[in-house]
Amino acid sequence: MSNLDIQSQTSRFAMNSRVFQIFMSGSLVTRVGDWMDLVALNWAVLQLTNSPLMLGVVNACRLLPTFLLSVPAGLLADRYDRRKLLIFIQIGMMFLTFCLGYLVDIGPTLFWAFILIVTLRSMLAAMDSPIRNALVPNLVSPNAMSSAIAINTLVINLSRIIGPALAGMLLAITDIANIFYINAWGTLGVLISLVMIRSHAVPKFTKKNREKTTFREAVDYVKNQPSVQSLLMFAIVPMIFGFPYTTMMPLFARDLLNLGPEGFGLLLSISSIGALAGGTWLSLGKEIKGAGKWLICSIMGFGLSLLFFIAAQNFLQAGLAMFLVGLTSQTYRTMSRITLQMHVPDQLRGRVLSIALMDRGFIPLGAILLGAIATWAGTSWAGIVMGGGCIAITSIILTVSRQIWNL
Repeated sequence: MSNLDIQSQTSRFAMNSRVFQIFMSGSLVTRVGDWMDLVALNWAVLQLTNSPLMLGVVNACRLLPTFLLSVPAGLLADRYDRRKLLIFIQIGMMFLTFCLGYLVDIGPTLFWAFILIVTLRSMLAAMDSPIRNALVPNLVSPNAMSSAIAINTLVINLSRIIGPALAGMLLAITDIANIFYINAWGTLGVLISLVMIRSHAVPKFTKKNREKTTFREAVDYVKNQPSVQSLLMFAIVPMIFGFPYTTMMPLFARDLLNLGPEGFGLLLSISSIGALAGGTWLSLGKEIKGAGKWLICSIMGFGLSLLFFIAAQNFLQAGLAMFLVGLTSQTYRTMSRITLQMHVPDQLRGRVLSIALMDRGFIPLGAILLGAIATWAGTSWAGIVMGGGCIAITSIILTVSRQIWNL
């Protein structure tokens, strides 16, 4: 490899940006706390109410704002300073998390207030994601954008492994309320990093720009960009047929492999390791040609990996299948985000990303569909529909939207 190639490779690696290093370091601390918080939240609801119905209600309050507030957050991300927006949001979430800890401390007396605080905090969290994703490319050079997006995803997956495990250990030695307090203090990680980022690292937003920024502008852009339309359509398929595997995993582990909760948890951990492997590879900053082909092949690989898991006869085969499930699903998810952001101009990034991030709302729909199939036809058929659906629907869309293959 020549010196020029080495320099080009180095310029595409996002961690060479000090601003990006600072932001990712703070984000990792805060995201680990968020995953600890999620474990504590569900455990607290069961302890306070001993009601599976209340557990469902609280999680509905936690997830519904993600779907409803994504678009408004995208508008804000394209109208105002993204860094300052994140600071205000994180301060609000920190305060509300302290409130949750206090309410858990005093017991179930004010459970209605607990639900209210969870809902308010989830509204802020729903706005955080589009704004954060829109900010990440602003912290690196254009050459390093794909690496930055991949590393951001890598941090999410790493925290998903560390956070729940850490929460489990802490719950054995301390009160639930303390987990909320720890998460609240952990918010300082991302707040400090945002304060340290220099203001010139993010775009300037004038009053004139804010007046021109409408959601209709983003919709018109998507209508006139067939490649972006294809990316958004393809994103829905794995959300309905593939990603609900995490919801269905207890059923698969019990009925197909005769495993208990320990085996179920281990399989999910193995899938997370696969996701980390995929994210690490994409984060290195290597130039990836034929993004469209990678997207299609990774969705197909996701579906095949799920079918391999359903056909597994022992834990070794199931573990290998889950590693491939994590690897292919994360490769698809990250490549999709990279390709989309590479095609969207910065002044539209927040709004278009807010549309893309709404795809997460299809995961519960897929879980309901697959749960109904499992009830009606059996667990194996639900798994076959998961994997087969990814492959079949992707093939059908590909025949209609051929342009994505050539991205």
